[in-house]
Amino acid sequence: MLSNLDWATTLRRNLKHYQPELGVVIPERLWFWRRQRRRLPWDLILLVDQSGSMLSSVIHSAVVAAVFHGLRVLRTRLVLFDTRVVEVSERVGDPVELLLGVQLGGGTDIAAAMDYARGKVETPRRTLIVLVSDFYEGGNPATLVQLTARLHQSGVALLGLAALDDRGNPDYERPFAAQLAAAGMEIGAMTPDRLADWVGETMARRG
Repeated sequence: MLSNLDWATTLRRNLKHYQPELGVVIPERLWFWRRQRRRLPWDLILLVDQSGSMLSSVIHSAVVAAVFHGLRVLRTRLVLFDTRVVEVSERVGDPVELLLGVQLGGGTDIAAAMDYARGKVETPRRTLIVLVSDFYEGGNPATLVQLTARLHQSGVALLGLAALDDRGNPDYERPFAAQLAAAGMEIGAMTPDRLADWVGETMARRG
C-alpha cells in the first residue's frame, strides 16, 4: 500500500503535527498518488485480405484477428477487403466466427484497403496498421507502394503479416512483399502465437 504513498505531500501537510520532544512528525492523514491504469495509447487498424487467392489462409486470418481483438487496451478496427472494402469493427465480438462466415472472395485491391486505413488515421505516431495478405495485388502496385511509403513517413507503424497455408507454411508473393518492405512496412511470416509478441516489440521500439 505504501508503494504509492506521496511522501512529500504527506510531510508538508502534517508539519503542524511536529512533536519537538520526539523530533518527529506524527501524520494524522496520509496522501497517496492516484493510481492510474497503464494504457498503450495505440490505435490498431487490421486489414484482412478476403480475396479468392486467400481461401487457404482464412483460418489463419481468423486467428490473427482474434489475437488482436483480445488486446483490449487497443482501439481496434477490423476491415475486410477484396476489390471492395468493408469495415466490420462493430461486429468484431467474435472475429473467428465473423471471418469464417463472411467471405468476399473476389479479386484483390490492397491499395484500396490501405487508402481506407489512411483515412482513419488520427495520430500517426500512435497508429498501427496490420495487413494480413498474400500480397498478390490485383489493383495498382505502384499506388500501394506509394501509400505505404507515405504512411511510413507520416509516422504510422506498418506490419505486413504474410499469409500461411493450412499447414502453417508461408504462402505469399515475396518479390512484391519486398517492395513494400523497402517502402517502410515490416513483413513477417509467422504463426499466431508469435504475433502478439511481435506487435508488442514493435510498439516498445517506438516508445
